Amino acid sequence: MGTDTLKSGEQLDKQSRILEAALELLSRHGISGVSMRAVAREAGVALGLVNYYYDDKTSLIRAALQHVDEHDLLLVAPDPAADPVEHLRRALRRVAGADLLTTRYLSLRLHLWALAQADEGYAEINAAAFDRYLDGLASLISNAKPGLSWGECRDRAADVVVIQNGMWLTSLLGIDAAAIERSIARTEEIAFAPAPEAS
Repeated sequence: MGTDTLKSGEQLDKQSRILEAALELLSRHGISGVSMRAVAREAGVALGLVNYYYDDKTSLIRAALQHVDEHDLLLVAPDPAADPVEHLRRALRRVAGADLLTTRYLSLRLHLWALAQADEGYAEINAAAFDRYLDGLASLISNAKPGLSWGECRDRAADVVVIQNGMWLTSLLGIDAAAIERSIARTEEIAFAPAPEAS
């Protein structure tokens, strides 16, 4: 492995640590707890390095939002090799995975949603991310239920997301495993419901 490859890997590792530090601070303290200096301290890197990767706090928060967006899209990523019905079931269950039903992750989501309500720029990023997630979920529904129109798939995806978001929010109050299971079952009922009869 060449020196350039090692340096590139170290840089990616440091940039990743900076982003993770920003997400950690956001989850614990909200936007007010995120400063370039606090992120550098949390990541264990020099302040100059944080400033090298991110122009300011806004660009750092934007990167954090995009990171969460990418994570969410993995939940509904297509898998052409998988059975469409089983793939959709796995995607619907994945939102209740142990890695997501943590105080850190749920708190982070809450802070990011609040941030999107308070700032137009962040709201645009959040809205675009939400649309991409809805499209991804609607695609999974369409693959599993090919007789549905795209509009019906998108409506079902939107209804599922309401339940998923509610499940995440109420999990902050304490995880009730039976309620989580009922919520997942409800999302499956919505996604797999028979096609509406033509009028």
